[in-house]
Amino acid sequence: MSRSEQPSRRTVLAAAVVATMAGGAAPAVAATATGPATGSGEGTGGPDADTAHASRVTKAPARPVDNRAWTTYTDWRAGTADGTRACAGTRPGVEIATPAGRTDYTDPHTGTTATWEYATWTSPVHRLSVPATEAIASWNAHTPAGTWLQVELRGTYSDGSETPWYVMGRWAAGDQDIRRTSVDNQGDGRSTIWTDTWSVDDPASGLRLAAYRLRLTLYRRPGTTLTPTVWRIGAMGSDVPDRFTVPASTPGLTKELTVPRYSQEIHAGQYPEYDNGGEAWCSPTSSQMIIEYWGGRLTPGQLAWVNPAYADPQVCHAARYTYDYQYTGCGNWPFNAAYAATFTDLQGVVTRLGSLTDLETLIAAGIPAMTSQSFLKTELTGAGYGTAGHLMTVIGFTAAGDVIANDPFSPSDAAVRRVYRRREFENIWLRTKRYNASGQVVSGTGGVCYLYFPAHPTARQRTALEAVGVG
Repeated sequence: MSRSEQPSRRTVLAAAVVATMAGGAAPAVAATATGPATGSGEGTGGPDADTAHASRVTKAPARPVDNRAWTTYTDWRAGTADGTRACAGTRPGVEIATPAGRTDYTDPHTGTTATWEYATWTSPVHRLSVPATEAIASWNAHTPAGTWLQVELRGTYSDGSETPWYVMGRWAAGDQDIRRTSVDNQGDGRSTIWTDTWSVDDPASGLRLAAYRLRLTLYRRPGTTLTPTVWRIGAMGSDVPDRFTVPASTPGLTKELTVPRYSQEIHAGQYPEYDNGGEAWCSPTSSQMIIEYWGGRLTPGQLAWVNPAYADPQVCHAARYTYDYQYTGCGNWPFNAAYAATFTDLQGVVTRLGSLTDLETLIAAGIPAMTSQSFLKTELTGAGYGTAGHLMTVIGFTAAGDVIANDPFSPSDAAVRRVYRRREFENIWLRTKRYNASGQVVSGTGGVCYLYFPAHPTARQRTALEAVGVG
């Protein structure tokens, strides 16, 4: 479960759930596209159920979401490079070639000033198929010690004017060189950055984000040959209408994936410097479940800093390495996705989905998902709590269509698996408006979801991802 929502955290459509927690880690080993990706751990359902569900995928209605990502060698060559180069191979990316210059950066969280060499890559303009009220960037990268990166977005409004360059994140996999951070107090009177989300200030005005460019700035210690390598960068733009309820979907799949179960609650009081300990670690805990489902493991050396008396030390590690030092929490959505991609052969993105049918499409292909939701105790039968923002891992569906979730807000690892009523779950996840315990209207996430999946998906996984708008 998350901390109480900070009013400045998000605006109308995205706000109330980003307070969910996250965790992070330095580059890990052994996550591959084998195991669950080829069928193990996919649970019940059988080929007939999967085929019947797959036949419905192409019938999904148009979604108010636009995803664009740059991932291929051709993509990287199409951008504007200033000191960077595209690199080919099994996982194409962009890296520093000859630095464009040097700059000083004073870390606001340590007060340390250091000089860095830098180079930039700027994407072509992407015109959104859905002019957006919100946009969230995602990136997947390797940042060895002595390197880090910055992601920026510049948009074109629907009236033809432009935004400034907005910083969407300053990020490193580790925390020895800089403190990974979002940047507050960015706005132009028409749009604002709320931690990790670009948002139109007044959606009712009709103003929208019509197009954008992304800019990567890669940094390294001067005089070295070190470089970050970025394999994926993109953004999700959306215009989800205000709604307190959503239409009910029809159950179409019976299947359960075998996903590790971790409780955030057993970490209560541990490492309070990372968002007050386990009470606020639903996001890193959920991330770790899915990373390990795909085979991602941390080495004993990577976990050596964790108190050996603590169970599930990888959850503590995740909280440390996705912690946003400006937000002072583990709930930065792109930082979670970037953390997942530090594990070998994994990708991570932040998106919005449109219904539980979308989740069924993913589960049928063996892809679990993390959903972000907020609700009163009375709105989700069997949860036993209410929350201003919480991440769970959806791992399957019962024969009745109810949602099987690994809920980290549980007293033990054994108690993490829950079954929640389909209609209740779908509504608390997909709505953008809700009433809190005081009767005030506050916001919901409108279907926000983290997706982690192999760097080289199978044909079946790729079809499922494309069906829910992720390429």
